[in-house]
Amino acid sequence: MQMPLIDETNYAGEMRDTVLPALARCCDEGWMEPAEAADLQPAPSPGKLHYRCYDATKFAALNIDGVVARLRGTVVVSHGFTEFATRYSEMIWYFLCQGYSVCVLEHRGHGYSPRDINDPALVWIDDYRRYAADLAQFTQTVGREYAGDRPLGLFSHSMGGGIGAIAMERHPSLFDKAVLSSPMLAPQTGMAMWLTGPLMAVACGVGLGKHVALGHGSFPVEFNMQGEEDASEARMRWCYDQRLADKHYYTYSPTYGWVREAVKLSREALKPSSCERLETPTLLCQAGKDIWVLNEAENRFARQVADAGGDLRLVRFDDSVHSIFTMPNRVLAPYLDTLFDFLDDSADGLAFADLGAVDTAERP
Repeated sequence: MQMPLIDETNYAGEMRDTVLPALARCCDEGWMEPAEAADLQPAPSPGKLHYRCYDATKFAALNIDGVVARLRGTVVVSHGFTEFATRYSEMIWYFLCQGYSVCVLEHRGHGYSPRDINDPALVWIDDYRRYAADLAQFTQTVGREYAGDRPLGLFSHSMGGGIGAIAMERHPSLFDKAVLSSPMLAPQTGMAMWLTGPLMAVACGVGLGKHVALGHGSFPVEFNMQGEEDASEARMRWCYDQRLADKHYYTYSPTYGWVREAVKLSREALKPSSCERLETPTLLCQAGKDIWVLNEAENRFARQVADAGGDLRLVRFDDSVHSIFTMPNRVLAPYLDTLFDFLDDSADGLAFADLGAVDTAERP
């Protein structure tokens, strides 16, 4: 990367004084009607999906020191479970600095998009295919309009990566390139996947579909880094403060219905026949310390896509927790280098389904 990373010792200050004001000056907010598809019932409740888009042309016009004016294309962001558009402010900043416009759709049940459940801490979805249909429609309309005749890519994380994989399998020409960062190709449920599905079906069958899943709870009233202890505390604390200030961002726990659909999503994404349809050149970034999704499912996905002749490159970040973009700069730097090398067509050294680790031990 040519732009320096945000200083972790003054993270909140740089976000407040530099990043957020610049993003606000190139941001457009919008609303999209939910997708309709032959395999979907009408949406459970009315309302349009919320999104934010950031124009690289407007950003370049701000003449920020160190930013080279260039237009490389547009990236659609598919966020993770319980996340929201503002969560990606730092990543959006880096994309803009590299010349990419950014379009972020807030998935149903997240952020300011419609919710089908009253408790703001819980996430429920009636059908995982709704996520993929909405993402495809957003990409084909809003994303394509921003991209014009330039490349249109995907940056996705966790749940958003699973959604992105389904969307690409169903729409092979949807993106020119895609990054799946710690994608939820199989969620970590604490039990075997073959058992999780039937148990969730039973729970939903007896009327518990919209109840919080066992072991989860309400949005925490105090900051903690449980499960992400190796991440950057400054980045994690900043994100928590954004959530604390807006009840739309209180999403925190899955319902039994959401887990049921996550298992269904996994089954479709990992079918060999589904993997055969993946034509988009894809970079899969794997977190070595991931406790939220299964690494083996990512490996299996990579092998099956490669065996079918697909262009998928897997790079493992051994030192990283699930959300690689929240790691300290010594890990974040090589992660961003890998990502932008791939998007900028300069990742010649990466091999198909390369399961080797990226060494971050000597990074500053």
